[in-house]
Amino acid sequence: MEVFEVILDEENPQSGINAISLVNSPAIDIDFVALSKEKQKHIKLADEDRQVLMGAALVPNKPIYRKVGEDEFYIIFSKETIRRASELYFIRNRQQSATLEHEGSIDGLTTVESWIVEDAEVDKSKIYGFDVPLGTWMVSMKVDNNDIWTNLVKTGEVKGFSIEGFFMPELREKLSKEPIDEYKTKLNEVKRLLNMI
Repeated sequence: MEVFEVILDEENPQSGINAISLVNSPAIDIDFVALSKEKQKHIKLADEDRQVLMGAALVPNKPIYRKVGEDEFYIIFSKETIRRASELYFIRNRQQSATLEHEGSIDGLTTVESWIVEDAEVDKSKIYGFDVPLGTWMVSMKVDNNDIWTNLVKTGEVKGFSIEGFFMPELREKLSKEPIDEYKTKLNEVKRLLNMI
């Protein structure tokens, strides 16, 4: 199966990450950890229940399966695209944009911390048991929505993050032999699907 890299179109204000979704099965195959009172005591932080989730939002060069019509392929994000997309997420004030299973927005969730893993040995993610590659975008999300925290996080119904956004796939090589109208139709479908990564 072919693998295509997605890129940012920075001239388009809609390009990039628009929200982070809480999902049961993250496409990047990495679950988050819920920072509860018990976890905080274990790592010697304050014992107040902070209701914070921490996990990987994007992993560089991790193949993510997509299907458009009959075409099946994988997409990947480069380290450079991940870094710039994470910056634009905050520059465009999208840190309070959250959804549940890509099914509509939910209130009371805010991304309060974000970093790119730059040193595999001493990165903060290691403290929480993550073993992620360099260039991974890690986030912490504060959950001020008790319904979400009690009924979805604490029960294990949601296990990780999945980004929502618009990116341009490098599909020209695969679709260049098809008529231009078919190319545009497929590209629009890819854009729609990429909105639910």
